[in-house]
Amino acid sequence: MRFSFATAGRILFGAGTLAEAAEAAPRLGRRALLVTGRHPERAAPLTRQLETRGITWQAFSVSAEPEVEQAVEGAALARETGCELVIGFGGGSALDAAKAIAALATNREPVETYLEVIGAGRPLSQPPLPTIAIPTTAGTGSEVTRNAVLKSLAHRVKVSLRGPGMLPDLAIVDPELTLSLPPAVTAATGCDALTQLLEAFVSAKANPLTDGLCREGLVRAARALPQVVARGDDLAARTDMALASLFSGMALANAGLGAVHGIAGPLGGMIGAPHGALCARLLPFVVEANLAALVRRKAGEDTVARYAEAARMMVSSRATTVELVAWLHDLVARLEIPVLSACGLTRAELPDLVLKAKAASSMKGNPVQLTDDELTDILNRAL
Repeated sequence: MRFSFATAGRILFGAGTLAEAAEAAPRLGRRALLVTGRHPERAAPLTRQLETRGITWQAFSVSAEPEVEQAVEGAALARETGCELVIGFGGGSALDAAKAIAALATNREPVETYLEVIGAGRPLSQPPLPTIAIPTTAGTGSEVTRNAVLKSLAHRVKVSLRGPGMLPDLAIVDPELTLSLPPAVTAATGCDALTQLLEAFVSAKANPLTDGLCREGLVRAARALPQVVARGDDLAARTDMALASLFSGMALANAGLGAVHGIAGPLGGMIGAPHGALCARLLPFVVEANLAALVRRKAGEDTVARYAEAARMMVSSRATTVELVAWLHDLVARLEIPVLSACGLTRAELPDLVLKAKAASSMKGNPVQLTDDELTDILNRAL
């Protein structure tokens, strides 16, 4: 048995931990670029803290999933203003943008040098600027991952900027920051966390350490996700989801993902829909296809057993894989996740999407290699 494990330099978790950000920040730098989402005013409690500690900050916001050009622009701004530190405050988009900006601020070759799929994918030659990641959603786990997902509008695809140095120096996970999330955002981001946990648990690259994170996270996510969508002010359930999201990020960063993200990544570059909603719509069909392929190929008994264990953790103590698939379909229906055609995907685009999905890095972790026909069937059923 051999594996490695890496995560953020330090993690602070719990209600009220945002108050510790200003105390930690001066150790990393006194001039900060503050990267936020479409509601920068939500960062007011943080900026007041920074100012009391004598930390100057420059604002930079991303209104949707970050684009390659925005990361380049943010890096130039960080250099021009002499920033020593990058703070990401917001959902996965803001955190990914912050990590990309921190990396590109010190690695000054053309951005295509470092991007996967559409670029050369070369390693970063210089350490990124120090980074603090503060999530305000419970979904992506980006605060503990070593990559940033960026959208290339020109190529209609989402690609990764990746490097071990992109792990944040400090992750602050305060469940109170998620209390104001609307139900639709709560549902989409929560489904992303749930998907990441399940995919990492059955990944071909899973290890005992990520298994433990996934087992703990799946139990919490399965019981808390419906509750936080129905009752957003339930701090206990919000805490469960924040922890599940954190664990999902730690797990995927070390065990990889699978076909759901292998499809959702390129799909997100083709249509304008929330990543978590795409994952939710695909998840039941991918689980069903994986189970059928494993049985049909008479291989992967251990993986089938893992899906069965997941059923017992998520559904009931005696649940089967059939009941797991049914539970996932029911969850997607209860959360009113739209079909892919409603998000803009057309049947004519499926062949191109299948080709892109097969080349996605996330597909490498899927427990069974799915054929073009199997991938097409998943998409047809989710359409």
